[in-house]
This record gives sequence, C-alpha cells and structure tokens, in this order.
Amino acid sequence: MGAFLYKAVDAGGRHARGLIEASSESAARAELRQRKLLPLSVEPTRRRPGQAFSRDRAPRSSRLGPKRLALLTRQLATLVGANVRIEDALRVVAGQTRSAREGSLLLNLRGAVLDGRSFAAALDDNPASFDEYYRASVRAGETSGRLSQVMDHLALHIEEQAKNRQSLQLALIYPALLTIVSVVVISALLAFVVPDIVRVFTSRGADLPGLTRALIAASDWLTTWGPVAAAVCAGGVATGLAALRRPRIRARWHWLLATTWPMRGPVLKIASARFSGTLATLVQSGVPLADALRAATDTVPNLYLRTRLAALAQRVSDGAALSRAAEESGIFPPMLVAMIASGEAGGTLGHSLERSAAEQSADLKAKVATIVALVEPGVLLVMGGIVMLLVLAILMPIVSLNDLTG
Repeated sequence: MGAFLYKAVDAGGRHARGLIEASSESAARAELRQRKLLPLSVEPTRRRPGQAFSRDRAPRSSRLGPKRLALLTRQLATLVGANVRIEDALRVVAGQTRSAREGSLLLNLRGAVLDGRSFAAALDDNPASFDEYYRASVRAGETSGRLSQVMDHLALHIEEQAKNRQSLQLALIYPALLTIVSVVVISALLAFVVPDIVRVFTSRGADLPGLTRALIAASDWLTTWGPVAAAVCAGGVATGLAALRRPRIRARWHWLLATTWPMRGPVLKIASARFSGTLATLVQSGVPLADALRAATDTVPNLYLRTRLAALAQRVSDGAALSRAAEESGIFPPMLVAMIASGEAGGTLGHSLERSAAEQSADLKAKVATIVALVEPGVLLVMGGIVMLLVLAILMPIVSLNDLTG
C-alpha cells in the first residue's frame, strides 16, 4: 500500500486532483474509475529504487514542522493508547489532515507497516521528519510494548522543544536586527561618508591623529577589499557546511565541540539532559536497561559523545553497574551519577533519572535565558563603542582645526 497523487476529470468535465491510497498505480486508477473519475495522471508519492519523479508531478519534501509533528504524535499516542492498531491510527490521522504532503507521508508509513515492517523501520525512510531521537524512542517503545507511553513522551518533548525554540528566536530578533542595521550603517559610513570628510583634513597636509589615520585606513580597505572579503566569508561558510557533511570531518568537529572551551560545558550538559531524560522514559516504560541505553545513546546529537556512551552501554551489558560506568565515562555531572547510584540501590532508577533530567533541563534553560538576556546589552555596548570611535576619529581633527590650518 502507498499514497498516489492523481489528476482526474469527472463526468461534468471538471478537473480534480488529490491523494489516494492503493497497493499499486493500476489499483489507484481502478479506484478512481469506481469513483466516476477519469484518471489523467497517477504518480506515487514515494520514489522506488531506479524511479524518478517527473518535475511537474513530484511532491515537495514531506518534512514536518515541530508543531505538526507534535500534533501528529499526540494523535497517534491517543489512538494507540485506545488499543487502535498503528496502521489504523495512521489512516485515521491521515484522513484528518488537509495537507497533501503530510497525508502522503502518513499513508506511505501505513503502507510500509502493512507490508510487514515495524513502525520504527518505516520511520527510518523519513529521517527529515523523524530524527534519530524520535525513531530510537519509537523502536524502544515497540520493543517494550509501551508505544503509547513513548509517543506521549515524544509529544511532550517536541512541544517543549518548539516552545523553547520560539522563545529563543523571539528573544534574539531585536539583537539580530540591531546588529544587522548597525553593521550596514557603519559600513556605509566607512565606504561613502568618511572619505569625503577625511578629504577635507588630508588636503591641509597636516599630521592627523592616530585614530583618524586608522579610520582612513579602514575606510580605504573596506572600499577596496570589502566585496572580496564578503565573498570569501560567504564561500568559507558554504565550504565549511559542505565539509561537515563528510562523516570524518563531522566527527572531528564534534570532538572539538565536546573537548574544548567554551563549548564543552554546554555540549556535555545538553547531551547529559537528553540522554538521562530518554533513559528515564524507557526504563519507566519497562525497556530492559541494556536496550534502553543503546536507544538513549542514539538520541545524543554529538557523535564523539555518542561513541563514548556506546562504550558505556557495552560495559553495562557486560555486567558493570550503571553508576560506575557513568562515573568513569566523564560525561555526566556528579549529581547525576549520585542520582543513578541512589536509584540503583533503591530500585527506583527510572524515577531518579527523571528527576535528574528535569533538574538538568531547568538549569540549562536558566543558563540559556541568562545568555540571551546578556546578548542585547552586549550588542548595544559593542556597536555603541564602534560608533564612539568613529565620532572621535572625525571630531579630533575638527577640534584641532586651528593647528591644522596654522
């Protein structure tokens, strides 16, 4: 089974287009004829090996945004919690959406499940919409038979992420706009205004203050090399992003982030909070600890830390205590290691991990809020200082104009 985009004509000659679920293209055409529609074109929304979409029929990327993904996950969690089979839940949710892209994505997932694949395996075909954390959690939920609980946790996690991302974006809008406007204004002053003003002083043939000479040099450099520098910076950024797609370079970059100041602290804290939160959910859902550790490891975004956590999971599988392995890994803060040891001793590992993950998330949010709150005054101070230097560089020769003319 799969989703097909169709264009058809009804008995009255009116054109119709939409989405239909069928086992094959011929079955889709037959279904359209049963609906009294003459099919003009039927195109699968999921490309098969060796098959290419025509340009005018190819659907756009079916990537889901955070809000749509949270809503879809919440709907699936509710239906699966009501003992609805996952393939039926996918059909129900697909029937409620108005987006052809989202509907085709859900129907293709349903088709993969009907073909005998697991829901997690079907999600693996759509990494753009379902990240590793999502897929690993679903896989663990299916393994433990607690898919509805895992889906509830995923919905909460995605909603919280979307809320945090929106808050951060709103907080950074004003500093970003202020920075852009300030850079444009300062660049315009250096390129167009300063040369004309400085020409009045240099025509006198007198010595200018050092700050003014530096301003003249900066203006000359920007006028001559500014476009070249901008092109080089843009090319460097594009080259760097392309290089990070290579596994070896990306792994090296992640190693630098996880081991060097100042990014080491935030990277470790983010990895620790995500790992412990996922592990808490899986353990409380009844997933065996070894399987839960492997699934939680896949949710850590940093490849270097993921490798070290995989070694930790292997140690636990070999019989080591989780608290001992966590302490030796050097990734987790002492408080989390102590909570893990307490949970192991009292048989409440899931609850201890949940509390620790909540505390780490709250601490991380507080630090992010503090940094964001400091960005705005920091930008104002930096830009104000640059403007002050520009004004001083122009005013100093004016103040000493009598000396210049004399």
